[in-house]
Amino acid sequence: MKMLINVAETVVADALRGMAAAHPELTVDVENRVVVRRDAPVAGRVALVSGGGSGHEPLHGGFVGPGMLSAACPGEVFTSPVPDQMLRAAAAVDSGAGVLFIVKNYTGDVLNFDMAAELAEDEGIQIAKVLVDDDVAVTDSLYTAGRRGTGATLFVEKIAGAAAEEGQPLERVEALARQVNENSRSFGVALSACTTPAKGSPTFDLPAGELELGVGIHGEPGRERRAMMTSGEIADFAIHAILDDMTPSNPVLLLVNGMGATPLLELYGFNAEVHRLLAQRGVVVARTLVGNYVTSLDMAGASVTLCQVDEELLRLWDAPVKTAGLRWGV
Repeated sequence: MKMLINVAETVVADALRGMAAAHPELTVDVENRVVVRRDAPVAGRVALVSGGGSGHEPLHGGFVGPGMLSAACPGEVFTSPVPDQMLRAAAAVDSGAGVLFIVKNYTGDVLNFDMAAELAEDEGIQIAKVLVDDDVAVTDSLYTAGRRGTGATLFVEKIAGAAAEEGQPLERVEALARQVNENSRSFGVALSACTTPAKGSPTFDLPAGELELGVGIHGEPGRERRAMMTSGEIADFAIHAILDDMTPSNPVLLLVNGMGATPLLELYGFNAEVHRLLAQRGVVVARTLVGNYVTSLDMAGASVTLCQVDEELLRLWDAPVKTAGLRWGV
């Protein structure tokens, strides 16, 4: 496989050096693997810290900045960051108003963030934690007990980040983050396998002419494999899976997310099919975001995430944000 890298062992460090060069508004500690907004800690403001394995960019480092995360901890590719990274990040951004850990539901992430929370509290940092588990495809997987955390992570980080930017207290920021997660459901589809730099070949076998319905962001198996389907058929399967698990009574935020290798031409066409199906089911879409936000290296495919919102959640979604991967209103 051809990759734009030097050697597999330095992929994450090289990417962090490149991020530092492109974004002087961030403080990027390449050696300790922590990305921090340069103005942190912000006096009187709750801080948000998240992280996870690299390979899902722009998640999470690309979402550090005003209106979103205060810091992010990138692990090795598809590997959880370690507690020392999370502790270092929490200490760098804590202003005394507390720190919210946003954790995707993968076993390594959960264990390491739990340990980091204990270490941080021993140092006098007030910690709250929110687990993101929005994927309806499977109940348990290779990496999780319970549902996987996927596209809703973006919604949680954006809405909780806006609340923190306004100066809302830790208890309220945590409650909003939990509400967003509880109101969100996701479903992903792979058209091809992804390739990690260390392996240099596809991480799972997906024969030509087949797709994986319900795939995870590390290439974990989904519900089933089928022969290749049209965009409309794939959208129909995903929307049925999501709406079988939730019945929105309010408008929704919609994320049509690329897995990394699917061009925008296809994603926008897929978005049209998703909107058509939601309209048929009477679901009102308040806002739509299309693009590569929670990726899986070079996997071709897409995921759909819906989040039911009220007026406050929608207001916080619309609030200004200024990060490398998401920005508006500034």
